[in-house]
Amino acid sequence: MKAVMIRKPYDLQIIEMDKPVITEHNNVLIKMKAAGICGSDVGIYHGQNAAATYPRVIGHEMVGEVIEIGNNCTKIKVGNRVIIDQVVNCGECYACKHGRGNVCANLKVRGVHIHGGYREYIAVPECDVYILPDDLSYEDAVMIEPATIAVQSCSRAELCKEDTLLILGCGALGSSILKIARLSGATIIVVDVVDEKIERAKEIGATYGINLLKEDVVARAKELTGGYGPTVSIDAACTKDSLATLLELTGNAGRVITMGFSIDPTVVTQFKITSKELDVRGSRLQNKKFQEVLNLVEEGNLDLKNSISHTFNYLDAQKAFDFVDSKDPSIRKIVLTFDK
Repeated sequence: MKAVMIRKPYDLQIIEMDKPVITEHNNVLIKMKAAGICGSDVGIYHGQNAAATYPRVIGHEMVGEVIEIGNNCTKIKVGNRVIIDQVVNCGECYACKHGRGNVCANLKVRGVHIHGGYREYIAVPECDVYILPDDLSYEDAVMIEPATIAVQSCSRAELCKEDTLLILGCGALGSSILKIARLSGATIIVVDVVDEKIERAKEIGATYGINLLKEDVVARAKELTGGYGPTVSIDAACTKDSLATLLELTGNAGRVITMGFSIDPTVVTQFKITSKELDVRGSRLQNKKFQEVLNLVEEGNLDLKNSISHTFNYLDAQKAFDFVDSKDPSIRKIVLTFDK
């Protein structure tokens, strides 16, 4: 079968590899139908993802059709349209035993530490497979995984109706967080450098928007919150200065959520954290959030349709990544498809 492999940074190749076979453990064989291009995939391509190992078949936003199952399968059937959990954990370490397998000490993420979904077929355990709603296309279903990341971040933030949330970044990640965060009833401020993205965010639930290039984001955020500052800030941009900015503008007793994997040094001071007694919390991947997102979709509380801006055949992955690097403002979410 064919697969998209990053052999080393900026070295993307279409390779031939063995088609997987089902085993007692990996007892569901899936024919890939669509896979998203995430910022972390781009980071692996650029050599900027500190967690990744090479060479790697990337892709962790994975949907497809079940074509074979093992005798020990109990819920999944051949023909099911499914999405795959990207997290593989040991179940034995401190984090796992405390219900936080997404930060397992022996964590393996499909598409990062082990081969992922940019290939024609993948075999995985039944416990990592979730059935898609019938009316959601494969392309739109790719957005379920980013929604799980958003649910995780809002959970880590303990977001509630009384909060004012500031989301820094209105790209694919920021938009996913916004769609989940608005369900809490919190007041939401979005920050970006592109007016069109800010306006779209306001259309789907943001109360206020700030253009980082046109306004003093700290002063404006405090103005919009009566001088107090947002009670929760989520960094969906991960720039060199973003953490310091959020520590500055977040109000006393607030929570600052980091999601990026940048290893570039950033200058922060303990004073901002200690004096306001801020909680600075990381939010990584997701912790068994797929069913929660699927329930939101099926209940009509989360609309994932029309989120995809561009599609490419997986054999044209290089063109897709080149397009990402073009920074075309029309890009929202790019999906690779596997129809020949």
